[in-house]
Amino acid sequence: MLRVHFTGLDLARLRLAGDPDVLWETVLSLHRLRDKQGESIYGDWRTETRTRLNSETRLLAPLVPPRGYFPDFLTPAEGVLGLETGVEALRATPADRIHDELGRLSTVRTLPAWIRSLAEGDARAFGKLITALHDYHEAAIAPYWAHIQARIEADRAIRGRALLDGGADALLSSLPPTMRWHAPVLECDYPVDRDLRLNGRGLLLVPSFFCRGNPVTLRNPDLTPVLVYPARHCAESAPPVQDAPRSLGKLVGQTRSAVLGSIGGGCTTSELARRVGVSAASASQHAGVLREAGLVLTLRHGSAVLHTLTPLGAALLRGGHRPQARRERPAFQERSPWAV
Repeated sequence: MLRVHFTGLDLARLRLAGDPDVLWETVLSLHRLRDKQGESIYGDWRTETRTRLNSETRLLAPLVPPRGYFPDFLTPAEGVLGLETGVEALRATPADRIHDELGRLSTVRTLPAWIRSLAEGDARAFGKLITALHDYHEAAIAPYWAHIQARIEADRAIRGRALLDGGADALLSSLPPTMRWHAPVLECDYPVDRDLRLNGRGLLLVPSFFCRGNPVTLRNPDLTPVLVYPARHCAESAPPVQDAPRSLGKLVGQTRSAVLGSIGGGCTTSELARRVGVSAASASQHAGVLREAGLVLTLRHGSAVLHTLTPLGAALLRGGHRPQARRERPAFQERSPWAV
């Protein structure tokens, strides 16, 4: 189990990544390419990606084994700014850090010669790594980037709504079931037993399309704390369609009423079309009318489009009734810095 220890200052400095992190997605997708889980989500992606790959997986596989540790330098914080910026940050990693992290990897498996050369600071080996990452990204990530962005935006909408409704406490409580918030500790299912003490540095939460099951964090506790967690996938856990009051159907029409009830915690136009059983064009048109009426909010990020309910839209679905008051949570109490 991983236990992430918060102080009051850490809660104030809790952040949610604004975009998918291209290097985390690239590295974690190597896990999904080699396992057989999540076929309904990753099956078509695996089949299509394998037809475009050459030797990239063979080269990168020793750096990113199917289980356990992989070097922290592969996922610098700048990955959220795009591939080129992330690769430049990776390229700027100090040589002694690369040597140390690859040394940790070599204690559990025999590394090929080019990675041993990389650990010794060989520039040609580093160029080989960068080329392999670029080529793998072009085959496995770039063709699906709009879809990845849409899923991350949908997850961000859920977490953002929780944050607006109940602050950091509600945001941490909204995370997937493998992560459980018992203030002031976030307990996460994890392959090893570990404590991560934030000590006022805050935490960056990074939703990931290719993270599955357990969250992932950096091995080095001195680096800026990051917790990568699995974004919600509609194929696995689409929110149930909320039945709209009959009077709402009479007011706006049965299809438009169904559209409003199907948006739930947030969805893309294609997901909305599948839930309601209409074409994407029809779903977009109905969502547009509801948006003009102030019932739906549409967020655009590149080519991705995400629809969420406004407070008025949610109130209409409830038939004008207020939600039940939530039980008050105990106020956060900061632990002694020496508490376990």
